[in-house]
Amino acid sequence: MGIMNNFINDIFERLAEEFTKLARYNKKPTITSREIQTAVRLVLPSELAKHAVSEGTKAVAKFTSS
Repeated sequence: MGIMNNFINDIFERLAEEFTKLARYNKKPTITSREIQTAVRLVLPSELAKHAVSEGTKAVAKFTSS
């Protein structure tokens, strides 16, 4: 269980670093879904990134509709 926890924490840290860089590069004070999606595409391998973006979009759509 500890290995999976470390793995997930590592992925979240990498994503946070990447979308923070993107927000600074674009000179925006907030992080939008665009920065998050771009960070996912940069950090994760191709098919995994596509799947993650797709599932994330579905989750947000489901959350906003309820």
